[in-house]
Amino acid sequence: MLARRLFLAAAALAIAATAACAGETIRVGVIGPFSGPFNLAGKNFKAGVDTYFALNGSKVGDDSLDVIYRDLPTPDPAKAKSLAQELIVKDKVQYLAGIYFTPDALAVAPLLEEANVPLVIFNAATSAITTKSPLIVRTSFTLWQTSATMAKVAAQRGIKKVVTAVTDYGPGVDAETAFKKTFEAAGGTVVETIRMPLSTNDFNPVMQRIKDAGAPALFAFLPAGPPSLGFAKAFNENGLKQAGVQFLTTGDVTDESNLPALGDAALGVLSTYHYSIAHDSDANRKFVEAATKAIGGPDQLTFPAVAAYDGMYVITKMVAATGGKQDAQKAVDAVKGLAWESPRGPVTLDPQTRTLDETIYLRIVDKVDGRYINKEIASFPNTPDYGLLQNK
Repeated sequence: MLARRLFLAAAALAIAATAACAGETIRVGVIGPFSGPFNLAGKNFKAGVDTYFALNGSKVGDDSLDVIYRDLPTPDPAKAKSLAQELIVKDKVQYLAGIYFTPDALAVAPLLEEANVPLVIFNAATSAITTKSPLIVRTSFTLWQTSATMAKVAAQRGIKKVVTAVTDYGPGVDAETAFKKTFEAAGGTVVETIRMPLSTNDFNPVMQRIKDAGAPALFAFLPAGPPSLGFAKAFNENGLKQAGVQFLTTGDVTDESNLPALGDAALGVLSTYHYSIAHDSDANRKFVEAATKAIGGPDQLTFPAVAAYDGMYVITKMVAATGGKQDAQKAVDAVKGLAWESPRGPVTLDPQTRTLDETIYLRIVDKVDGRYINKEIASFPNTPDYGLLQNK
């Protein structure tokens, strides 16, 4: 009898030890556009996550990461909030991530502190988002970073007058404000500002206004996807390129997925952005090779993938710092100032803005070996989120 008791006790201890070694499953809820007109961004979110796991594994110590995806096809703050609540309450996620559009991020922000859950943003690019909760960090970029940099480029190239045309929501307003403030501080003049509703799909009237303004250059921002492609096509079809108007933009418009459709008409367009598939580094080549396999082809791979990849890196550091326990503030505090070598280049998670300080690249659309690429021709290292830092 004693021997049987000893055997049972030893077996129980072995089971307990096995369970301890197995660790916990840490659930991460990713919200993004996995269907609808912006589905390519959602595919890139997933490709970035899958690539991170393929290259680094899905475990942090003894804990395993499990990613749960929720589809939000177009900007919809009410649905974004509902999906986040479902992930928190029903699926018991310890981390939220993803979010393509700013209005959706703003809707989710009020839930985080009560739920004790951080949000790692893979895209939404309005500077003010991280001020809405101390539990938000961002691994993408902001429109202040890319637009202020383009204004500096325009001034350096001797451009004196510009028309701005932006989509009328948070990131567009940021893009317009950043460009105008920086360009005018350098001695330039914005002769007209045009704001377009997010639902705009006929850009011909906008092109006429740009023509009528008579400026030698245009600065434009639209969200990557069908709107940016439609705008760029209208620019060419309305003869602005032939008239010598210099097209200046953020990388959203020259997104790699747009370039094949634009063809030779895109050649020479200048953009400022945080990432290009053509970035020349060993880390990026390794990333692109794995991410291309994950997404199914090189023509689909674009910028949200690298933000998702880096976002998963940040989440693993949060999990490690908290020992897998649910402590959102400790998790966020642990990654403030975190620095690493991303496929885009060196990055640091700024402790004040909780957005990456990163290199913003000036790129020109070029054709290499029959493929259109964003070729990097200049760099602006350690670019912070000017949108928040300007007021500090």
